[in-house]
Amino acid sequence: MSLFDAPAGPAGRQAPRPRPRVRVRMVIAYDGSGFHGFAANAGVRTVAGSLTESLEQVLRQPVELACAGRTDAGVHAWGQVVSFDASSDGLDLAKVQRSLNGLCAPTIVVRELSLADPSFHARHSAVSRRYRYTILNRPVPDPFLASTSWHIPEPLDLSELRLACDPLVGEHDFTSFCRRPRTDAGSPSPSLVRRVLDARWVDAGGGVLRFEIEASAFCHQMVRSIVGTLVDVGRGRLRAGELLAILRRRDRAAAGQPAPAHGLCLWAVRYPDTPPG
Repeated sequence: MSLFDAPAGPAGRQAPRPRPRVRVRMVIAYDGSGFHGFAANAGVRTVAGSLTESLEQVLRQPVELACAGRTDAGVHAWGQVVSFDASSDGLDLAKVQRSLNGLCAPTIVVRELSLADPSFHARHSAVSRRYRYTILNRPVPDPFLASTSWHIPEPLDLSELRLACDPLVGEHDFTSFCRRPRTDAGSPSPSLVRRVLDARWVDAGGGVLRFEIEASAFCHQMVRSIVGTLVDVGRGRLRAGELLAILRRRDRAAAGQPAPAHGLCLWAVRYPDTPPG
C-alpha cells in the first residue's frame, strides 16, 4: 500500500485519501518592539504566535513553525526564515503571501514565500546567520530611528571599534559574552564555542554606525554583549587589545553590559543554496 492509499471504510467504501503535504520556506521581516520575542509563549504576544494564528486562518489547517533564530523580546528581523508543512491541495503561495500581509503587516511582513525540498529545515539547514546592530552616534536623537537604534550622543572612536573586531573572528569560547543557559542539576553545561565568520563596523553616514556579525550560530545575548563591550572600547573605557583577554577569561563579568535589544536585527540567514553576504 502506498503512502497515500487509505484502507477501505465501512461497507467496502474507500476512505478519503490523505492530502499530500509540501514544505514551505518563508522569509519574514518584523518590528520586534511589541513582541515578547519570536518563540510562541502562552499569555504573551510573540512573533511565532501571531504568525501561526494568521497562517492557520489563511490555510485552514494546523501549522507548526520552525525558525532560523529565536530572537529575544524587542529584537527585530529583516531576513528571518521560517519553514512549515502545508497541504498542497489548492495551495496558491502568492495568494497566501497577500493574505498574510493583509493580516499581519506592517509589524510582520512576508517578504518571500516558496516551496522547499522536503528535507529543508529553517534552523537545521542554515549555514550561518548575520545580525546587524545599529547605533545613532550624534548629539541629537532621531525619532524615526529611535525604535531601531541605540542613541549614543558622545563620539565613538570608529578606528578603535574596528580594531576590536579582529579577535572575534574565528572559533572561540564565547562564555564571556553569553548568558549561560540553565541546566538540570548534574547535567553538563552546553558548549559556548562558536565560529564567527565576519565582524565589522560600517559607517553609514549621518552618525549611523552599523555593527555586522556573521556566525554559524550564536548563544543567548552574544551579539548584544559584544556590542556593549565594543562601545566601551569606542568610548575609551577599554582598549581594543583587551578583547582577546576578555575572550580568554571565559567569564561573563569580564565583558560589558548587553546593548539594548531594540538596536539589534536578524539581517540574513544563509543556506547552502544562497550566496554569502
